[in-house]
Amino acid sequence: MPVGGNGGGGTNADKRPNELLGSWFVRSGWSKGELARQVNRRARQLGAGHISTDTSRVRRWLDGENPREPIPRILSELFSERFGCVVSIEDLGLRAARQSPSATGVDLPWTGPQAVALLSEFSRSDLMLARRGFLGTSLALAAGPSLVEPLQRWLVPAPASPLPPQPETVADSRRPGRLSKPELDLLESTTQMFRQWDAQCGGGLRRKAVVGQLHEVTDLLQEPQPEGTGRRLFKVAAELAELAGWMSYDVGLQPTAQKYFVLALHAAKEAGDKPLGSYVLSNMSRQMIHLGRPDDALELIHLAQYGSRDCASPRTQAMLYAMEARAYANMGQPGKCKRAVRMAEDTFADADEWDEPDPDWIRFFSEAELFAENSHSYRDLAYVAGRSPTYASLAQPLMERAVELFAEDHEHQRSYALNLIGMATVHLLRREPEQSTQYASDAMRVARKVRSERVNTRIRKTVDTAVRDFGDLTAVVDLTEQLAVDLPEAAEAV
Repeated sequence: MPVGGNGGGGTNADKRPNELLGSWFVRSGWSKGELARQVNRRARQLGAGHISTDTSRVRRWLDGENPREPIPRILSELFSERFGCVVSIEDLGLRAARQSPSATGVDLPWTGPQAVALLSEFSRSDLMLARRGFLGTSLALAAGPSLVEPLQRWLVPAPASPLPPQPETVADSRRPGRLSKPELDLLESTTQMFRQWDAQCGGGLRRKAVVGQLHEVTDLLQEPQPEGTGRRLFKVAAELAELAGWMSYDVGLQPTAQKYFVLALHAAKEAGDKPLGSYVLSNMSRQMIHLGRPDDALELIHLAQYGSRDCASPRTQAMLYAMEARAYANMGQPGKCKRAVRMAEDTFADADEWDEPDPDWIRFFSEAELFAENSHSYRDLAYVAGRSPTYASLAQPLMERAVELFAEDHEHQRSYALNLIGMATVHLLRREPEQSTQYASDAMRVARKVRSERVNTRIRKTVDTAVRDFGDLTAVVDLTEQLAVDLPEAAEAV
């Protein structure tokens, strides 16, 4: 009798058709026999030679029977490869439903083991897709209440652990799987190195390496560790998941980015690091602004501010105020935007007086970044207000200063390119096309060094605007010719 890996489905009377699996199956175009053959082939590759699936077994899965591992993982891989996107086990309806589930998977269990399992599963699927040359994007983004309301659980104290803390002893440090302090230090320094590479080269070059490191860390988190070691590992996992999300955002994989951000927030909570959690939320806010949802962005940034108000450094608080200003700008609220800009400036002035060193993840928020964020807020206000020259004039001196500072900073080339583009858009708002084309040309030069689809897309949009408004001008014609020759192709997500 063939072994299909069935189990856990209950009696026939209890089972209902698995509509999620059925939907993916119908869209795949496979027959039941073809899917069975592929499952068997992949099982043999995994060394699970006892599995011998047939069409009747596939029909039972579609009817609601839950197969045993490793079949759910195999099905996840097969459908992911078929569609070129991360199709998780849960997307296939092969895991018990959580309480109050969100349709997009934002409302995850706020407990350590589940967070680790989901980080491991998603990073594994992402690596598998990258290895086969797919752009690993998910199917849907969460927005509105389905995004914001579940994330409010970040503020709720975690339930007490059912197991007592494990004190670290000399014997513990010698057990297989237990990490030494030098090994933990190396993991943390490697994360910092990845962050530097991202700032210099963009998200397209090292994304796969970051995801791979994240997957390794989740393996370590599934082994018994002393409490202090576990917290440090969760912090590393949170930083790596945030960076994987940021790199995914940079290369245009928006749903994948959001999933990593959500998982990073869970890991930050397990690490007990509220400022890091607020930073993750700020990047989710930035993504919502990018996607044209400033109301959601404002909700997320307020959640970040509230959750870290008693522990975040002045530099972190200044960054949060700057993102609040961006949200208000895109909502067309100039009074609140200007107030948030002033709060960002005033709070940043206290950064050097902070007694403790800032964590590595916030050190990017330099004086140049402060000028850049605030200038972009005024630039965004100008667009919302119908291409207002008044707000463009407020943006220009701040943007000029940001460009000057980033020109001297060889570690943040992507930020330099983005602010060159920002200057080009400000000059277009001020009806100064010659100056705009010069900055856009400089941005293309920097973009050749940076694998960032976000940079490339913004350059294209700026050139399109210049063509629309000043298409007959010689400088604009020359710029379009340069664009056709010099702009890198869309960055491949790796």
